[in-house]
Amino acid sequence: MNIVIFGPPGAGKGTQSSYIVKKYKLHQLSTGELLRNEIKENTELGRQISSIINSGNLVSDNIVSDLIEKFISDKTYKSRLIFDGYPRNLIQVKNLDSLLKKHNQKIDIVLKLSVSLDTIKKRISERQTLEKRADDNQKIAIKRYQMYEKNIEPVIDFYKQSKLLTVINGEKVISEINDEISGLIDSIKG
Repeated sequence: MNIVIFGPPGAGKGTQSSYIVKKYKLHQLSTGELLRNEIKENTELGRQISSIINSGNLVSDNIVSDLIEKFISDKTYKSRLIFDGYPRNLIQVKNLDSLLKKHNQKIDIVLKLSVSLDTIKKRISERQTLEKRADDNQKIAIKRYQMYEKNIEPVIDFYKQSKLLTVINGEKVISEINDEISGLIDSIKG
């Protein structure tokens, strides 16, 4: 089973992905984590990514695609991935679809965590205090939220037309969101 989970930065994608990974023995593919790992390893690509992210912009589709194909092509992860925060635009949707077909896989369900900007600002502020992430501050959070909202509409439409999309109220308590997601996944797994 391959799952896509998305929502604006700070919506709780990572928290929910971790829960799904543990419960269903899937592998989390977080583009944010892949990018942060490149930065942490201080590679040339990592320095380039750091500059892009710290200015509040999104990393190019080509960079993200190359990082993602490494996982999709690895038989260890075949049909056992949860895509956390990817795809973010129609180009990425079509690219992911193409990569999955190339490796005889598909997306089984798409979960969208719906959260207000006010909630995002509060969560980003809390996360900045706890995790000390350079990309977590109010100004960058607002810019990323606005970019996300602008770019995500065609993605929502694509997955809605594909009958894969389920919108989840990301404002609820974490355990309630866990339960809702479990019910959805269990109904697909049969």
